[in-house]
Amino acid sequence: MANIGYGIPKAQLMAGDAMNRALTRMAHEMMEQLDLKNMVFVGIRRRGVPLAQRLAAIIEKYENIKCPVGEVDIAMYRDDRDPSELKIKVQEQKLPVDVAGRTVVLVDDVLHTGRTVRAAMDAILDQGRAERICLAVLIDRGHRELPIRADFVGKNVPTSSGERIGVMMQEIDGGDGVALYEGRMNR
Repeated sequence: MANIGYGIPKAQLMAGDAMNRALTRMAHEMMEQLDLKNMVFVGIRRRGVPLAQRLAAIIEKYENIKCPVGEVDIAMYRDDRDPSELKIKVQEQKLPVDVAGRTVVLVDDVLHTGRTVRAAMDAILDQGRAERICLAVLIDRGHRELPIRADFVGKNVPTSSGERIGVMMQEIDGGDGVALYEGRMNR
């Protein structure tokens, strides 16, 4: 696995094939549980977007249903930073359809404290009242600060507070994989 800025991995948790199997299993669970014709995927920028696109492609392959895929920028919805101090350009939400009355499958790479998911739900609800919001994550590492749980999980990875998870995506990083790193993440 290439270095994505976290240092040397403590352990490799998933390679590309294992990621694909986890995403395929998650997509099959969605096919069994959700009304695909009323569903929209919304990826949380950054790595949630290609994960959402991959899940939609798997569903299209098996069910011949093309689920819309959008993305959400949570920068202005974060509760851990003052928006006036952010030195980032907030991008508009790119939702391909009106979310009102639809099942939104929110997709992210790692579920940790739950604060990113809370911010993403706020951003989605600003666009309309979804019938239902489900959460799909590749990795659930625990340590929740908010009562949020994933509906679809690729892999549960218990971690200590001194560890972090790094997810690599072909579309962003040039390769697929998940690794465990020592040390706190700088945000």
